[in-house]
Amino acid sequence: MNRQIARLAIPALGTLAADPLVSLIDTAFVGRLGTVSLAALAINAAVFSVAFMAFNFLAYGTTPLIAHAWGRDDQASVARITTQALVLAVGLGLLATSVLLIGSRQWLAVLQTPPEAFQEALTYLRIRALAAPAVLIITAANGAFRGQQDTLTPLRVTLGLNLANVVGDAILIFGFGWGVGGAATATVIAQWLGALWFLRLLAPRWLGLSAVKGRDLVPLLSAGWAILIRTGALLAALTVATASAARIGTSAVAAHQIVMQIWLLLALLVDALAVAGQALVGRYLGEGDELMVAKVVKQLTIWGLVSGLALALALLAIGPLLEPVFGVTPEVAALAVGVLPLVAALQPLGAVLFVGDGVFLGASRFRFLAVTSALASVGSIAVTLTFDGRRTDLTGVWIGVSVLLALRMIPQVVSYARHGSVVAQERPAT
Repeated sequence: MNRQIARLAIPALGTLAADPLVSLIDTAFVGRLGTVSLAALAINAAVFSVAFMAFNFLAYGTTPLIAHAWGRDDQASVARITTQALVLAVGLGLLATSVLLIGSRQWLAVLQTPPEAFQEALTYLRIRALAAPAVLIITAANGAFRGQQDTLTPLRVTLGLNLANVVGDAILIFGFGWGVGGAATATVIAQWLGALWFLRLLAPRWLGLSAVKGRDLVPLLSAGWAILIRTGALLAALTVATASAARIGTSAVAAHQIVMQIWLLLALLVDALAVAGQALVGRYLGEGDELMVAKVVKQLTIWGLVSGLALALALLAIGPLLEPVFGVTPEVAALAVGVLPLVAALQPLGAVLFVGDGVFLGASRFRFLAVTSALASVGSIAVTLTFDGRRTDLTGVWIGVSVLLALRMIPQVVSYARHGSVVAQERPAT
C-alpha cells in the first residue's frame, strides 16, 4: 500500500510544485522590466487565480468519477467521462475567455490597479485570456489521468509546458522586446502546447461530440457547484484573517503574508497525498473493496500525521531565517516568529485534514465537504472577528485559522466513525 501511495503522490507533488515554480520564474523575468511591470503581473495573478478557482472541479470531480469506473474495469465509462470533461473544459474555457476579454477593464478597476500599471496589466490580461480553454483542458486531463492511477504522465506534460514557458519568456520578453506582452504570449503558447499534448494522449478515449448529452454533464456540474462552495468558503475565512491582520497594522499584515505563504507552500506538499487518496479511494470503491479503502485511509492518515510533524519541526527551525531571506524589518520578523509556534502546532492537524479531503473527494462526498466547509468558515470568521482589535500580535488571527481546520476535521472524523467508512449517503455519480 505504501508503494502505491508513493507511486501516485511523488509525481503528483512534482506536478503541483511546477506551477508555483514557473510563476516564480515569470516573476523574476518580469521583475527585470521594472516595478510597474511587476505590479501589472501581480494584479493579473489575482485575476486569473479567482477566474480559474471555479473550474478546479474539472480535476477534483473528474478524478473520482473515472477512478470508480477504472476500478470496475468499465473502459466505456472511462472514455465517456473523459470526453464529457474535455467538452465541458472547452465550453467553459471559451466562456471564461469571453468574460475576461469583455470585462477586462472592469476586472482591473475592481482590483484597484494603479494608473501607471493599468495599460500593461490590460495588455497582459487580454493576451493571457486566450489560454483559458487550454488551462481547463489541462485541468480536466490531470483529473482523467489521476483517475486512471497515473500521475507520472501529467508530471511530464507539466514539466514540458513549463520549460516552454521559460524559454518563451526569455525570447519574447527580452529577445523581441515585447515586455509583459511577451510574458503573456509565452504563457499562452506553453499552455496550448500542453493542452494539445494532453489531447493527443487522450485521443484513444475521445468519443466525439455526438456522444455527449446535456444530462451526461450533470454529475460533473453537481460536483462543480459543491467544490466551488467548499473552495469559496475556505477563501472567505482566509480573506477575513488577512483583513484582520491588516487592521492591526502594516507590519502585522506583512508578517501575516509571509507566514500564510509559507503555510500554503507546506500545504502543497500534503496535497500530493490528497491526490493519491482521491485516486486510490475512487479505484477501490469502484472495485467494491471497502477493506482496501480502509487500508488506504489508515496509511494515508499515518503519512499525513508524519508529514505534519516533519513540517512542524521545519517551521520552528526557519524562524531566524525570516528576516534575512525576506528582507523584512525586525518588527515584521518578530511578529512572524511570534506566531510560528501556533502555526507549527497546526501542521499535523492540517496535514491529516488535507489528506481527509482527498479521501472524501475520492468517495465523491462533494456535498458533505461543501456543507462542512461552509459551516467551518462561518465559525472561523466569528472567532477571528471576536479577536479583531483586541490584540496587537497575530495570535488571534491564527486562532481563527485553527478553528477553521478543527471545525472541518471534526465532521470528517464523526462521519467516518459513524459509518466505518468514507461511504455514506452520497454514492459515486456515474
